[in-house]
Amino acid sequence: MLRDITQTLSPDTPTWPGDTPFRTARTWHYGLDCPVNVSRFETSTHAGTHADAPLHYDPDGLAIEAVSLNAYVGRARVIDVRGCGSVITPAMVMPSLSGGPERILLRTYDRFPHRSWDAVFATVSADTIMLLAGRGIVLIGIDSPSLDPQESKTMDAHIAVRAASMAILEGLVLDGVGAGDYELIALPLKLAGMDAAPVRAVLRDLA
Repeated sequence: MLRDITQTLSPDTPTWPGDTPFRTARTWHYGLDCPVNVSRFETSTHAGTHADAPLHYDPDGLAIEAVSLNAYVGRARVIDVRGCGSVITPAMVMPSLSGGPERILLRTYDRFPHRSWDAVFATVSADTIMLLAGRGIVLIGIDSPSLDPQESKTMDAHIAVRAASMAILEGLVLDGVGAGDYELIALPLKLAGMDAAPVRAVLRDLA
């Protein structure tokens, strides 16, 4: 069974305050003089469900087209931390790490806010990132818009990720996904020179 854990990109998709909202337009219209419909869109690289590239938080980091894809495909563990408050601490994830796979996805929402921006979303402490790195985790994913708070200027969690060379997925939709292990497939678009890219993220039940 495949579980789609991707936000639908549309003009209703909430975006980071001040960032580029999702917009579309029709370039060509199917009709008597045109055999096809063709559209265009504009949006932020961080809109919806996306993968951060190291370039996002490191001026010398790799752009998204240059990152290894290995981290984005493979066994992943969903950890339910609903009710965690504003910050996910090491104690909240430690009990769920034993014997786990190399990818961790954190569920913080009872119901994902598809049409409204949540400015007080749950974030991840740098200590938690360090704990995961010490356990060999290669990817951290979360259903909130960012690992760090909206007003953060220090980006502590992202900097910890940089030190650990982990991959990041943000804006996942984990409604109805139970805690446990799955196969993750979440490949970022190959966008040259970009600091992030949308992904189509799915979880497949393990046999």
